[in-house]
Amino acid sequence: METTDTGLASGRVGAASIAFAGVAATAPMVTLVTVVPAALADGAGPLVPWSFAVAGLALLLFCAGRAAMIRRFPSAGAAYSQVAHGLGRPGGVVAAWLAIAGYQAIQFGLYALAGLTAAPLLSSLGLTAPWWVVAAACWAIVALCGTMRIEVAAALIGLVTVAQAAVLAGVGAADVMQPAGGRVAADSIRITGPALLDRPALGLLLVVAALAFAGLESSAGYAEEGFQPRRSAGFGGYWAVVLLTLLLGGLTWSMIVAAGPDRIAAAAARGPELLFDLAAERLAPWAVTLSRAMLLAGVLAAILALHAVIARYLYALGRERVLPGVLGRTRRRTAAPRAASVTQSLIAGAALAGAHAAGAAPGLRTARWLIAGGSLGILLLLLLVSVAALLRLNRVPGPEGAWSRFLAPVLSTVSLGTLAVLAFRDLPALLALPAGYPLVRVIPAAFATCLVLAVAHALLLRRLRPVIYAGIGLAGTPVVVTPPAVSHAEPAVATIPRQRDPGAHRPERIDRDHQGEAASREAEQSSTSVTQRSPGPG
Repeated sequence: METTDTGLASGRVGAASIAFAGVAATAPMVTLVTVVPAALADGAGPLVPWSFAVAGLALLLFCAGRAAMIRRFPSAGAAYSQVAHGLGRPGGVVAAWLAIAGYQAIQFGLYALAGLTAAPLLSSLGLTAPWWVVAAACWAIVALCGTMRIEVAAALIGLVTVAQAAVLAGVGAADVMQPAGGRVAADSIRITGPALLDRPALGLLLVVAALAFAGLESSAGYAEEGFQPRRSAGFGGYWAVVLLTLLLGGLTWSMIVAAGPDRIAAAAARGPELLFDLAAERLAPWAVTLSRAMLLAGVLAAILALHAVIARYLYALGRERVLPGVLGRTRRRTAAPRAASVTQSLIAGAALAGAHAAGAAPGLRTARWLIAGGSLGILLLLLLVSVAALLRLNRVPGPEGAWSRFLAPVLSTVSLGTLAVLAFRDLPALLALPAGYPLVRVIPAAFATCLVLAVAHALLLRRLRPVIYAGIGLAGTPVVVTPPAVSHAEPAVATIPRQRDPGAHRPERIDRDHQGEAASREAEQSSTSVTQRSPGPG
């Protein structure tokens, strides 16, 4: 199969396809089945749908600054390129490491969850299968689809996402049309009296809601392939936030209505079966079976969407030679990042094979730990992007207004920073583990290690491969290196431009500055020659 360095093809996907890919990467049905029942069982009640609304608002603020950064720097590297322009090249490498590690962890958690979601469907057919068989089948499908044209893969992801949203909307409508007690109680959405939870529990609830949106960052990775490379991914991010907020908030509220505000905590003790049990009381058995099938399809679509964004991060790093250059090659016929996709498939396959060889039997708790840990990494990534947008958009002003350039990034940075602090403060409760449990210390240590290794990676490139280092975040475009002023006594020595130096990212300014410098030198030489030709006084 022929490969080429011509890059990804533009004009392949629109804002709607990008939005569906972003929603699919968050696996909303997994959140409704695994996370929401636990929150309702703790007595949160109507605070749960409201927490999704607050998280959605915070993500809309984030999307404003990110859309402005996409307009300036549309790149398959997404956060990697944006953070490199805002916080410097080492920051960009840190963002890339965080993105790849976080999405890998979420993907492995979904592979662990695949066997659990398939079990009820297989049992209805009189079949059983170990988790690794289901995971291997999902891996094969994802590996095949990952090398296809992006519009084909996006169409598959979009089809599953639309079908999933339609099924969830039908289940939610049935819950609301047949409420507990025959009427929709105002207490199902209204918060009356003092807060239902203390402040630490309320902060944890907001963190859980925000982590449910973690996969939305992946939508920026399709910027180069959008119909409008500078706009499609930004619009897609907005629509993904709105759609996911409606799905998560609306379905959670419908479950409260169906069970009754005063009985939802007891009903949520059913755990992952809450959604299906409430649907079984109101819908035909085939509809419940269809809902279970859509849960499995949603897990598969999420794995495929995460595979696509990881492959694009690897492609962006390979294109700039931050990672081996072979990752930056695309297949000539499909313009898909085939080498990066195959590499990601091999990594996932090796991890699954290693887990099976070690005799692992991952369950719901393992999936929760992996997904929560990966989502925390993506939350830190969102915070880095927000800070980078605030600094870059104001340091180099452009056509953006005060809202996109300053107000939205400031509010986004404050909200995401607060959520990150709350998340690490309440990490034991988030993982449902004792405070002294080793995993509670492993996750922060893993992030610290990732930070140190990423910075070391960047500094090694600066020391050993300065030209490659100078091109970090530039999407493979030529780097303009400005030599210092040269005297006849000293040879010219090229230097790497700093992040703020003119020409580091804007070659046209270098040309203008060079023209001015050339004119000044010519005038100075002309003046010197005239002085030398003039006779002395007397």
